[in-house]
Order: sequence, then structure tokens, then C-alpha cells
Amino acid sequence: MMFARAGAVALAAIAAYAAPVHAQEAQASGEVRRVDAAEGKIAIKHGAIGDLDLPAMTLVYRVDPALLAGVQVGDTVKFTAMRRDGKYVITKLSK
Repeated sequence: MMFARAGAVALAAIAAYAAPVHAQEAQASGEVRRVDAAEGKIAIKHGAIGDLDLPAMTLVYRVDPALLAGVQVGDTVKFTAMRRDGKYVITKLSK
């Protein structure tokens, strides 16, 4: 019985270690520098985003073109971003 319990604990520890890592999301705000709805891209000048290890910069993000409706160069926006497949992606965007 004791060995079975130890084995179950060991399996649980391995399963927790092997579980997929969830992508980290971060909220930020910045100024829109470019919008390319056809390509699903937006360039935003923003301050440091610590949760994504990004310094202050202008960065091009991938974005669902539907989120770009009404967004223009010069707008100040709030957004939620994450890193997916090596690219930064905006999942929420508002003015």
C-alpha cells in the first residue's frame, strides 16, 4: 500500500511537470503607429510590458482584422497581448 501511494504521488508530480505551459497574457496601452487590416497587423508604441519581457518599444503585433475596425494611426489603445508560436498577438483591443 505504501509503495502504491508513493507511485501515485510520483506520477502526479510527473504529470504536473509535463503539463503544457499556458501562454502568459499581459495588458498594456500605447499609441497606434501603423494599421494593416489586410495582413492582420498593427504597430503600437508602448511602454515596458514586464509580463511579456518587452522593453518600451514600437512593436508589430498580429491581430484579428475584426478588432481593427475604427482604429487609426495616432489613436491611444488598450490591449491584451500574448506570445503565440514565437509571435506577439493581440487578443483584445479597445480605444
